[in-house]
Amino acid sequence: MILLYLGIATLISGLFFFNRNRKLYIPLIVLFVLVQLSFTVYEYLHLHETDFKYFTVDALGILLLGTLSIISIPAFIHSYIYLNERKDSPKSQSIYYAAVSLLITSIGAAYLANHIAVMWIFAEITTLSASALIYHRRNERSLEATWKYVFICSVSITFVFIGILFLSLSLQHAGSDDLSFVNLMANASALNPFWLKLAFLFIFTGFTVKIGLVPMYTAGIDAKDKAPSAAGALFSGVLMNMGFVGIFRIYGIMAQTSMHAWANMILLIAGTLSIFVATVYMTRIKNIKRMFAYSSIEHMGLVTLALAAGGVGYYAAILHIILHAFVKSSLFFQFSQVYRVFKSKSIYDVGNYFKYNTTGALILLLGFLSSTAIPPSGLFVSEFLIFQSLFNARYYLLLGFVLLFLTIIIWGFGKNLLKLLFTPLSNFDESHVEKIKPVESLSQLILLVLAIYLGYNPPAEFVILIKEAVINLPK
Repeated sequence: MILLYLGIATLISGLFFFNRNRKLYIPLIVLFVLVQLSFTVYEYLHLHETDFKYFTVDALGILLLGTLSIISIPAFIHSYIYLNERKDSPKSQSIYYAAVSLLITSIGAAYLANHIAVMWIFAEITTLSASALIYHRRNERSLEATWKYVFICSVSITFVFIGILFLSLSLQHAGSDDLSFVNLMANASALNPFWLKLAFLFIFTGFTVKIGLVPMYTAGIDAKDKAPSAAGALFSGVLMNMGFVGIFRIYGIMAQTSMHAWANMILLIAGTLSIFVATVYMTRIKNIKRMFAYSSIEHMGLVTLALAAGGVGYYAAILHIILHAFVKSSLFFQFSQVYRVFKSKSIYDVGNYFKYNTTGALILLLGFLSSTAIPPSGLFVSEFLIFQSLFNARYYLLLGFVLLFLTIIIWGFGKNLLKLLFTPLSNFDESHVEKIKPVESLSQLILLVLAIYLGYNPPAEFVILIKEAVINLPK
């Protein structure tokens, strides 16, 4: 099935690329979404099966594939609205749609890849497709962000490749050359410790560019800022989850060895530094999209700390990345409406949003509460579990610093967002303010409500899948 999916999805992406008829965009979008949803349902019904040797439908893969498929629907909807509002040329629109469909396809394939080299290939494809989206506006700043993204991602992917080479050297000690995750887990105790440590360092560092952690987080900030908001939603949600999958799978191997504590220390350092960086920038950032992007770094830092703490932290980490994907993508989708009203990303140029788009303002307020884990946010549940895991692991001092950092982040985030929502603007020409239809905010409301529902009242099957995803990690 995976080959059929990749073939059809790639074909649709090619049709997008060569199409110049605006009337065909909607049928192609509907066709791609139907293929994506059908593939997700099929894979769920064939859980634990291996397809074409290099792909296995495990619990983590199906959870994130479902998240990807749900978010892809509003991503296409808001992309269509954005492109029509801008009246871009047919060629520009074709490239955009082709890049979005290719990005979604490659992310989904990376989730299910059971071989680290195969995951590496699809990670590189996400870099190429994301670059086309970052450069969509074809101006000097988007070009700079694109080259920065390509350069840093290329360096990072090279790190992953070097890590794979070290991993193969480590595996030779066990008398095997199969780099599938199942084989690596089975032979974890026989892996050469020296080469395995080097492999983990390089692979972890390489995937930080996708998940958005220190040290390679910078490329993602500019990418989310310069790309259209619908693309930024994909970057902040499902693409960051792909980076998590890469780190999670190599960490699962380390957890079966005597180097588990050492790997936890790497995660603790990266996670703490990421939250600290987010804290510093959230107190001084004035670009709204970059503010959302740095908020994602904070959340990924928390997820990393949860993995290092272990126990209930494993469950919390998986829950957190899923809920975060829904919440953060909704904020980016809503920002496209903010930009249509104020024509600016600067916090100095926006205000009194409740007056100009009441429905959108309510979405932003709920999105702020959700992103900062303030009840009724579903992220409140996952963050509480993360704090509990840190407490149980006796990281008392670290927990204290994290709580302090998060308090500062809430203050910085809230100060800017409340200005956007309530503070009147002086010298603002209201005569040209675009009227936003309330129905355009419906998709964001659904995503936010879904995040609340999954946080407080998760279906039994959802809980079972998360528990199964972390079953191989030490208790």
